[in-house]
Amino acid sequence: MNDTLEPAILSQLQSLLGNEHVLTDHESREFYSTDVYAAGRLPLAVVRPASTADVAQLVQLCATRGVALVARGGGASYTDGYTPAEANSIVVDTARMNKILEFNERDMYVVAQVGVTWAALNEMLAAKGLRTPFFGPFSGITATVGGSLSQNSVTWGTGVFGVSGESTLGVEAVLGTGEVVRTGSWGAANSTPFMRSYGPDLTGLFMGDCGAFGVKTAVALRLMPRNAHVMGLSFGFPDFASMARGLEAAAKLGLNLTNFGLDPALQEGQMGRADAATALKSALAVWQTSRGLFDGIAQLLKLAFAGRGFLRGAVFSAHWVIDGIDDASCRAAVAKLRAALQPFGAEVPATVPTVANAMPFMPLYAIRSPSGERWVPVHGMLPFSRVDAFRTELSAYYAEHESEMKRLKIRYGAMFMTVGTNAFLYEPVFYWQDDYTITQRRLMPDGYADTLPQYAANPEGRALVDHMKHGIADIFQRHGAAHLQIGKFYPYMRGRDPHTAKLLRDLKALVDPQRRLNPGSLGL
Repeated sequence: MNDTLEPAILSQLQSLLGNEHVLTDHESREFYSTDVYAAGRLPLAVVRPASTADVAQLVQLCATRGVALVARGGGASYTDGYTPAEANSIVVDTARMNKILEFNERDMYVVAQVGVTWAALNEMLAAKGLRTPFFGPFSGITATVGGSLSQNSVTWGTGVFGVSGESTLGVEAVLGTGEVVRTGSWGAANSTPFMRSYGPDLTGLFMGDCGAFGVKTAVALRLMPRNAHVMGLSFGFPDFASMARGLEAAAKLGLNLTNFGLDPALQEGQMGRADAATALKSALAVWQTSRGLFDGIAQLLKLAFAGRGFLRGAVFSAHWVIDGIDDASCRAAVAKLRAALQPFGAEVPATVPTVANAMPFMPLYAIRSPSGERWVPVHGMLPFSRVDAFRTELSAYYAEHESEMKRLKIRYGAMFMTVGTNAFLYEPVFYWQDDYTITQRRLMPDGYADTLPQYAANPEGRALVDHMKHGIADIFQRHGAAHLQIGKFYPYMRGRDPHTAKLLRDLKALVDPQRRLNPGSLGL
């Protein structure tokens, strides 16, 4: 099959964007079609638009020529969301679409192009004493607002405000016809993007769609004051059951900005290896975010005293970041959380949430383990009442594959989080010895990969991990889980109510009649 762009299309793209923003070399095409976990089909080209008008013309050109168009954000996902399903594809790199288009402090919203990273947006808003309710995933140093809304993501603000899409007021998107639409009050005559709820929720159509319904070009996000008073709380637990009950009890209070739990393997994987420069940056960030001289000294002393061994006596751990309008309200919230958690575990120094709050967007060390192994998670969000049954079946599944995993040197662990007051996110993770993908090497901090053990390609181990990933996704489905980052991995359409499935397919046909927007995403 021909894997080169037709000269006529190449000429049109270069005329539209400039030669330097149309990439056709093999290395660029390989990088932009590979996520953290796997590679898709090698696209014909990578294009780098700068505006909504650019994207609209790209979509029209691709629809006319029958070429698929796949939008890519920061590249830190792992569910085939932006990896092309067809060779006859063009990947849209949104990195140049990185401008803040409007900052409206009086009406409390911000409009950003989709290529703005959460770290950049958060830094800009912090200087104004503001933030968005959800303000980014851990990977926010790379993850973009457009990518996170297309995939839906969690972390900062999730404990109270839910997933990323719930902070969105409106979107500007290019449909598969090349038409540009705006949602919420943004699409009304004489209005601005200050309200999402104006008639049917069209904004929701583009949240978590992975680009299947349109290419987002700009988003409007709600603003709120940034509380200056922040505290951390950490607990150790003897087993999973006590940690899960603790997370549930804390979630139902609706008091924590964000939270996460770790099993023994993830305590090593997430808090293991980082270089001296990052440790120094962490200490500096903790100092800069302290409430004064004496508080800063106290926080640094706690970090130095606790070191990295403070959780050695705990099998599982969980951590909460709590903010408040003043010191008294913050401490009151911590006291209520502490009282809810004490029946299930024991409090330990809050080193992890203190550092996490000071550096919310750490470099992407964790895409390899501290021992240099490859990493990939699977996840599902469950109602609290179904967590135990899911874990029982998952444990039996691990036991079924134990000898194979041991032979192929595959380890597993898990991370946990509560979303709002009503959902438990369970994220199984695999580690195994394997070589690097081009994306892993580029996303990790410069030189860091060279400090880790190096492994040869391990296709047999990789195949078992892939098999088990799909097996775990099936277990999640049997327990009624919901998913973020659906991409082309999770079985979104399988088992869907027939009338709902028809509605989704009809919507796809309406907004993308040529079906050229990210074919295969959402299973459409």
